[in-house]
Amino acid sequence: MSAQPTTALVTGATSGIGKAVAKKLAADGMTVIVVGRDARRGAATVDEITAAGGRARFVEADLEDPAAIDRLAASAGEIDVLVNNAGRSVWAPTEDLELADYDAMFAGNVRAPFLLVAAFAPAMAAKGSGSVISLGSMAGTVGLVNGAAYGATKAALAALTRGWAAEYSGRGVRFNTVAPGPVYTRPEARDLFDALAETTAMKRAADPAEIAEVVSFLASPKASYVTGATIAVDGGRTAI
Repeated sequence: MSAQPTTALVTGATSGIGKAVAKKLAADGMTVIVVGRDARRGAATVDEITAAGGRARFVEADLEDPAAIDRLAASAGEIDVLVNNAGRSVWAPTEDLELADYDAMFAGNVRAPFLLVAAFAPAMAAKGSGSVISLGSMAGTVGLVNGAAYGATKAALAALTRGWAAEYSGRGVRFNTVAPGPVYTRPEARDLFDALAETTAMKRAADPAEIAEVVSFLASPKASYVTGATIAVDGGRTAI
């Protein structure tokens, strides 16, 4: 079993699932690099972590810009855990979806994780340990109205995870996808989450902290034999 990881980088960590993951990994004893586009929210996340006795710092980065990923990698240095959480979702009928939104979703949801793995996985493999967790979605498995392009990005991310497992897991780096269902991440969208919750077996949406618990497990040595998997955390939605 590998040693307890000490440093985690979490993208999109200034709100929602990413913030919950950053706080949980810090509570687990890791130093967390909080990545996001909003410096004010980033500082607030770091303050919450440090007030609870954890260790964190913020790095501002727009991951849809490949040059920003290069700068992030240089600033972060060596890490033990990478959480690809940042992403974009635009919901629209296929004929109405703007090409710019389509391209931005693939840049943020697929290309950015690919470039981050390219930046960090070789060093993990060289030392023989590491864990990369990517946040997928039930939309990558089930068809959702107005979500064709978004779902395609999440299906692509799961496929990347399997490919990375084949490429790097023989050298000690584990790759997994966590695929949530509806999660209460934006108060203004509660009605939407409630409607999606009714399609799940458990008839409720998740709290971001529930997703963070699964990420925490996959980041830890307790998941030492788990790689290449997509873990559904969707209240049973993809089971029914």
